[in-house]
Amino acid sequence: MSGLTHLDTAGQARMVDVSAKESTRRVARASGVLRMEPSALATLTEGRLAKGDALAVARVAGIQAAKQTSSLIPLCHPLPIDHVALTLDPDPALPGVRAAAEVVVTARTGAEMEALTAVAGALLTLYDMAKALDRTMSIEEIRLDHKSGGASGAYSRGEGP
Repeated sequence: MSGLTHLDTAGQARMVDVSAKESTRRVARASGVLRMEPSALATLTEGRLAKGDALAVARVAGIQAAKQTSSLIPLCHPLPIDHVALTLDPDPALPGVRAAAEVVVTARTGAEMEALTAVAGALLTLYDMAKALDRTMSIEEIRLDHKSGGASGAYSRGEGP
């Protein structure tokens, strides 16, 4: 890896100039988990939360988070998002919920931050909606699993969490 792109020669933070780059199709996938007590997971998956369908609300929150990434991450470019897909899969083996996001853009820079932000937004929303059930919940393993497009080529971590 060659140096930090978000620092200028004097070490000052800067937004990277991508104006000379070609727009290409770029795909990024990220994942993460929300661990919780089995009883909290049962309440969530059985739709017994007083706040409503937490999985549906969290899915929309994750999509919205992806669209707002440049407002949340200071040096992140605003991107014309073509597609966001977010899945939330309850997993009794954790116990908890596995989140996965895919973001597709046609742009001069990648969508990794948007995919990561989608996962974080969805898991934070689930946490918020279920916190009265389980104060020991934890958000873990948010990570980039795949990216493609652009000059740096493809990257794949392999299987998600």
